[in-house]
Amino acid sequence: MLSTLLRRAATHGTIQAVAKDTPRIERVCSWFVDNARPLPWRSTSPWGVLVSEFMLQQTPVSRVEPVWRAWMDRWPEPGDLAGVSSGEAVRAWGRLGYPRRALRLHATAVAITHKHGGQVPRDENQLRALPGVGEYTAAAVRAFAFGENAVVLDVNVRRVISRAWSGIEEPPAHLTATERALAAGLAQSAPDASLWAAASMELGAVVCTKKVPQCPACPVARTCAWRRAGSPALDKAPRRQPRFEGSDRQARGNILRVLRDSDVPLPTSTVLAGVADFDQGERAVNSLLDDGLIVRVGRRLALPS
Repeated sequence: MLSTLLRRAATHGTIQAVAKDTPRIERVCSWFVDNARPLPWRSTSPWGVLVSEFMLQQTPVSRVEPVWRAWMDRWPEPGDLAGVSSGEAVRAWGRLGYPRRALRLHATAVAITHKHGGQVPRDENQLRALPGVGEYTAAAVRAFAFGENAVVLDVNVRRVISRAWSGIEEPPAHLTATERALAAGLAQSAPDASLWAAASMELGAVVCTKKVPQCPACPVARTCAWRRAGSPALDKAPRRQPRFEGSDRQARGNILRVLRDSDVPLPTSTVLAGVADFDQGERAVNSLLDDGLIVRVGRRLALPS
């Protein structure tokens, strides 16, 4: 998709402003044309875009890229993934984290295969009816896979808009009506809304970052409302991330790792050998069973078949 976006950008030339923010939007888009990372899902199929959006949720690009490549080599079309068990999807997900995404992606592949002739739909309502596809993912697929004028609002886009246009260091925890209206107005002002979506997301990911923004490299630094205000910090208490070491989440990951490495069901005692606390192990097993990430086979445990 990146090559398509860049070709579009090259045809724009000098565009008459359709709104007061068009020049700034154009600067961000021009920056993107010159600096975009060559990420593999930017020149792939709609299915490849959808897979990337599932994988990139709360997971950095560096961890996603090798798994995405292996996934697409193995299952280049939705029907390929739909033809294997959901357990194979969990196995291939590896250590990306939040493995329920693998189950939802498998269920989405099945739905696309049986309800949409194996083709990722471009209609918003049809996309949002797929398992695990919400407002953001549907908008991202419409913009990046099909070039639709969708308003894409991930945390990076929201940060760019919050700083450059609203003068606030970080956007609120939840989308507000004011934020949505501003984002929609910017997308309407853009000569190409899908290009603007990709460019603003990239700017937030690599320049206008959360902790150490690289303002000298920003194409709109001189007009950034946050910088003009003196880069004020939000008056808020720092959030502590839950500790991973020794957590139930770590225990779940250990159990899944043992089962991914086995082609046969294993006794519960074997599965829990790497979990120090028995009660924690029991909680982790029960939660994985409830999520459908593992199954009981007699008195043994396995990935879904």
